[in-house]
Amino acid sequence: MNEQKKIEFEADRILRLFSNSGAKIVQPAILQQADTLLDLYGEDIRARAYVTSDPFNGEMMLRPDFTVPIVKKHMNDLMEDETARYAYCGKVFRRQERNSDRASEYLQVGYEIFDRADVVKSDTDAFCIIKEALGDLPLRIVTGDIGILMAAVSGLKTTDRRKRALLRHIWRPKRFITTLENFSNDLSSSTERFDDFDEETSFDKNAKEIGLRSKSEVIKRIENLLLDSKAAPISTTERGVLNSLLNIGEKCPQALIQLKALLPDMPALKSAIEKFERRLSALDKANVDLSVIDFEISYGRTSMEYYDGFVFGFYSENNINLPPIATGGRYDALTKHIGKGREIPAVGGVVRPDLILQSKGFEDND
Repeated sequence: MNEQKKIEFEADRILRLFSNSGAKIVQPAILQQADTLLDLYGEDIRARAYVTSDPFNGEMMLRPDFTVPIVKKHMNDLMEDETARYAYCGKVFRRQERNSDRASEYLQVGYEIFDRADVVKSDTDAFCIIKEALGDLPLRIVTGDIGILMAAVSGLKTTDRRKRALLRHIWRPKRFITTLENFSNDLSSSTERFDDFDEETSFDKNAKEIGLRSKSEVIKRIENLLLDSKAAPISTTERGVLNSLLNIGEKCPQALIQLKALLPDMPALKSAIEKFERRLSALDKANVDLSVIDFEISYGRTSMEYYDGFVFGFYSENNINLPPIATGGRYDALTKHIGKGREIPAVGGVVRPDLILQSKGFEDND
């Protein structure tokens, strides 16, 4: 059996497992309308996707992932019964300009859960079915919870505008730290150059607009800077809590202890930490060995842009240079965005059968 046939055979095995667990098999189109993806990711997605044009449907992209079209289908089909489980198998296509060694197209098998009743149970089910699909491979398992970091930001004693700015940069760690440092300083003297600013007299009415920003955008930017300069700095205590949070990287039981230690200085974390604790309990009851699973609060912040809660990844211990064999997480906000205000809690994960076989190959050669 050649390599491609082995990959397809492995993919079929996983898809059958997912289907037998109660998931409905669906197959989104390979060509997806670009507007939804551009709306989600901005123009940056063009550097990572294959874009083409259709005379009837406009700008299109070769499917860069399955989750977005699955969510789109579910939200469009949403009737009285909003609960559903889906499984799928097919190729995704991603440009690899920075790393030519990585495949630009590869097979994925995925599992998605839409369920409002018990999000902790859904998280556990998604994690466990993906773990089961990987069998007895030697794996390093990493989990995280972006929802805890979002709760910390939302609980800061600062302006709503500053909170929104920090939340926007959650998935850009360097920009997040820079913004946090900026908001932790006294900015009252940073806008002295605008002391004499007047919307009517500070612009030459006859001048042409030659920059990338319009006059109204420049005015809005100055107004925002002036508002920021009047806001009190984020306190040293809150900044310390965020720094401690970002540095958490332990096995799950130890991570829970560290998280609880932050509660006296940031009570706003209580609900998110309690959910984390319930998830650990559910995983433990499902016979998952928590003592070997890593928890990193920042896991997924650079590679899982639409996840906003529990996230996880499975990595080969036989070949640490392989990309993650499987990844997944919760994406509640994505359903609200695509559903134009309607939302339903959702979680899922994907497996790469080619990487399972590569990892087994290294295992067999030991």
